[in-house]
Amino acid sequence: MQQQWSAVDEYLVNSLIPCDPIFAKILANNSAAGLPAIDVAPNQGQFLQLLVQITQATRILEIGTLGAYSSVWMARALPADGKLVTLEASPHHAEVAKKNIQLAGLETVIELHLGPAVETLPKLAGCAPFDLIFIDADKPSNPIYLEWALKYSHPGTLIIGDNVVRNGGVINPESTDPGIKGTRTFIELMGNNPRLTATALQTVGSKGWDGFSIARVKELDVEN
Repeated sequence: MQQQWSAVDEYLVNSLIPCDPIFAKILANNSAAGLPAIDVAPNQGQFLQLLVQITQATRILEIGTLGAYSSVWMARALPADGKLVTLEASPHHAEVAKKNIQLAGLETVIELHLGPAVETLPKLAGCAPFDLIFIDADKPSNPIYLEWALKYSHPGTLIIGDNVVRNGGVINPESTDPGIKGTRTFIELMGNNPRLTATALQTVGSKGWDGFSIARVKELDVEN
């Protein structure tokens, strides 16, 4: 099935996503630097870009930079005065990301913070609130990231979580895998939070079997 999934992704990308040498170069840079090949697929990158455009976001928070491939997709959709703040724990990944951000000409749009997100998130109060928040870092910490996303959001903010299906492992309540346990807690917290309207979708494609969650922060009724 993986071969067919990848072939369908290739068809969709070739049919719908204009060829862009900048993105090809970013992926080549990531590979040459030994970064894991876990960037979003091009059609997923364009999906994120469309969400930025649909929401008319001007401020984005990305938790998990890797080589800045998804960062560039989203930042390109921002208006001239927009800002994307991205957090990366690995110094090596951050150095590669900085080069890719410069390659894309987005140094004034993308602001990269180095360090574990649990340490850098408390320092971002001056950047908040954000209109769109993309969570794509270490999965055991997803519940913590959701807590900060809610603190840094406003009614209408979109919170997107990547890799929430875990090749089907998310349905196993007995799993000892920290990524699955963190993802299950993340999903349950979203489902039980009255501030959120949330859903999640499975995906198959060149990245295998996975999925993403998407939640919108709503205005709660205030009792007089």
